[in-house]
Amino acid sequence: MTAHARITRRYKFAAMHRLHTDQLSEADNWKVFGKCNNPNGHGHNYVVLVTVEGAIQERTGAAADVDALDRIVRETVVNRFDHHDLNQDPAFADKTTTGENLAILIWDLLVDRISSGRLARVGVVETRDNYFEYAGPAAVGAR
Repeated sequence: MTAHARITRRYKFAAMHRLHTDQLSEADNWKVFGKCNNPNGHGHNYVVLVTVEGAIQERTGAAADVDALDRIVRETVVNRFDHHDLNQDPAFADKTTTGENLAILIWDLLVDRISSGRLARVGVVETRDNYFEYAGPAAVGAR
């Protein structure tokens, strides 16, 4: 039986956003999102945790190609979001830029690009107190 392991890598980017949805009135946006609904937006120094799992390779002793993972995340996530307004990203045209939605978007951007192992989890640290995590769609038939 081949041993499996997970590796989690940490990446950083700075971005701004405004929590606001056209599905709510201005008053309700303020009630739901508070100061994060500021029309001028606000910024965060995001930390993204990407976890990949796979079989430990006998030749390398590793479960993933870290250099390849770093390149993919840098090209796909960091370069896309660093020093940008998340509300201007086309993927958020019909979604609120919540941490939950950001974690799902990062998952969707990475899941088919991981070259060794399998994407297991994406975590997004937005603030000292806010951490969001997404582990892909639920298995078919799971309840």
